[in-house]
Amino acid sequence: MTTTAAHRQALGRYGESLAARHLTAGGMILLDRNWRCEVGELDLVLRDGHVLVACEVKTRSSTGCGVPHEAVDATRLDRLRRLAERWREAHGLGPVEVRVDLVAVLRPPRGPSVLDHVVGVG
Repeated sequence: MTTTAAHRQALGRYGESLAARHLTAGGMILLDRNWRCEVGELDLVLRDGHVLVACEVKTRSSTGCGVPHEAVDATRLDRLRRLAERWREAHGLGPVEVRVDLVAVLRPPRGPSVLDHVVGVG
């Protein structure tokens, strides 16, 4: 693994941990992290009241390649919805409302991280 790849993985893990702490501090219940199936991966799966939340976490160290929000386009959003349904089925949950959220984390070289939780992306 190259240093750049290792750095990206560490940055991603940092963002997911920060997002999980933020969301659970706000009252959500964390059900799963980094759940995978043949369709893809869900970063975080949470419960917000009676709603199942699939949360995509995007972490960047700068906005040089755009803001984290730009990484979630219509195609990715559709895949996240399918993944949330797969997670629900795999865990034997009946019909529940499913929502896709985004947590965008900007971790600059200096200063504190900036976190933006977007509820109900798309």
